[in-house]
Amino acid sequence: SQSQSTLLSIFSQEYQKQIKRTHAKHHTAEAVETYYQRYLNGVMKNAAAPVLLELANEVDFAPSLMARIVLERFLQEKEQTIPSKTLINTMLRDPSQIPDGVLANQVYQCTVNDCCYGPLVDCIKHAIGHEHEVLLREMLLEKNLSFIAEDQLRAKGYDKTPDFILEVPVAVEGHIVHWIESKASFGDESSHQTYLQDQFWSYWNRFGPGLVIYWYGFIEELDCHRERGILLKDCFPTDIVTLRHSMA
Repeated sequence: SQSQSTLLSIFSQEYQKQIKRTHAKHHTAEAVETYYQRYLNGVMKNAAAPVLLELANEVDFAPSLMARIVLERFLQEKEQTIPSKTLINTMLRDPSQIPDGVLANQVYQCTVNDCCYGPLVDCIKHAIGHEHEVLLREMLLEKNLSFIAEDQLRAKGYDKTPDFILEVPVAVEGHIVHWIESKASFGDESSHQTYLQDQFWSYWNRFGPGLVIYWYGFIEELDCHRERGILLKDCFPTDIVTLRHSMA
C-alpha cells in the first residue's frame, strides 16, 4: 500500500545502515591493496569491462565508495603523498579530471550505477529536498500564513534553524506550532533519533513547539513527543487553526 517514493526512501536508509556496518572492513590496508591489485589486473585484461563496478557488487560495497578507495590509492602511488579529500571529491564529481583515462571511465561507471551514494545521488537528494521546501512554502502562502524562511534566519545570524518559522503561531490537532521542518524522506527510528538530537530539540529550545513533515511517511510510534512539543505528520495539515479563527 506504500508509494514507490516511500519504499525507495526506506531501501536507501537500510542500505546506508548496512554500508556503515561494513565500512571499516573495506578500508583496512589489506582490503585496499587487494581491491587495487584486482582493479589493475582486471583492466589489464580488458580496460573496457566494468571492473570496479563488478568488484563493488561482488564484495557488497557501494560502487561510488569502491571508486573512492581505488582512486585514493592510485593518486597516492602517483603523487607519493596522501591526496586531499577536496581533490578526491572534485575528481569523483568530474572524472575527466582524473589523470588516467581508464580509471576515469571506471569511476564514471561506478558513480552513474550507484543508487544510494556518490555525487549524482547527492544532487538528486538535494533537489528533492529543495522541491519539498518549495512545495511547503507554496502551501503556507496559500493559507495566508506569515512566516520567516531558513535563509532569512541565517542572514540574521541563526545557525540551527528550521525551514520555516511562523510569525503568528497556529494550532494543529490541538497542539501549538511555531515552526515547520520539511523532511523529504521516510522517518525511521535511527534517522528520527539523530534529527531529534541534532535539530528538533534545538529548534524547540529556541522557538518553542513545532511540526515536522516526513513527506514519505514515518513509523507511527515515533510520534510520541506531541505533549512535549514536537508533532509529526506525513503531509501538510488541513485542519490548521489560526489566531483569527479562534478569536472569531
